[in-house]
Amino acid sequence: MHSPPFDFRSERRRTFAHETTESPSVTSYTDLIAAMTATEAGFAAHVTDDWRQGRTTYGGLSAALCLEAALKAVPDAPPLRSGQFAFVGPAAGELEIRTQILRRGKSTLFMGVDLVGEQGLATRAILTFGAARESRLAHLDLPAPAAVAPDEAPDFFPEGRGPNFTRQFEFKTAGGAPIGASGPPDFRVWIRHKDPAARSLAALVALADALPPAAITLFPERAPISTMTWALDVLAQPASDDDGWRLMKSRADTALEGYSAQDMAVWDRAGTPLIVARQNVAVFI
Repeated sequence: MHSPPFDFRSERRRTFAHETTESPSVTSYTDLIAAMTATEAGFAAHVTDDWRQGRTTYGGLSAALCLEAALKAVPDAPPLRSGQFAFVGPAAGELEIRTQILRRGKSTLFMGVDLVGEQGLATRAILTFGAARESRLAHLDLPAPAAVAPDEAPDFFPEGRGPNFTRQFEFKTAGGAPIGASGPPDFRVWIRHKDPAARSLAALVALADALPPAAITLFPERAPISTMTWALDVLAQPASDDDGWRLMKSRADTALEGYSAQDMAVWDRAGTPLIVARQNVAVFI
């Protein structure tokens, strides 16, 4: 695979090109979450270097930490239905997570969560939880795309390449454009946690942002790129007894005026849609 025509040296989030995974130590998702502690303001977490993306915490983990803190603050919260995340600034190392109940009704709960680092606000989240209700409507039209089975698929990232956090996952190219190649802005990739215990919905959120924006396939040369916002809807809870592989699609719908709108979705291996998402990224080319 030839050198990719892009460069992820953004201070805030994306750093894929040139970065290598050198450190042998890996802190599993389960261990990182178990080490969270309660504080007067909310919760504290320590993010190790193996969860970084350049100089900052990987965005999917930032979102997952917001969700984990919300669930710790309100243990009887109904299931998560949607989340909106604004990646405001960089954060790594010691982080503070502040939660706030915005409104709670009979079946719904709205929470605000701020992830704060030494340089100030890093991520702001709005989480919407909702209990299941009886409904006469039942419609689902989101089939999984054609994909090579993960045990037959090649690696997505070349060995030793990719940001530090990619060592937390397995990546297999299921279709679409291979990373580093020019072509339609469409990735289809199998991903799963290397941590076998990371099977919760929050762990799925941590996984669901792991792909680089598909707009990079349009880059004529290396250039920085930075995700600004990420919005997701939860369609189903992940199974805890399957093999952990999740099929992820990421497509760039537009790349205009220095920004790209990305369409994303995640299915399990049985073809059940789990998450749909939208992402807005800044492209500096």
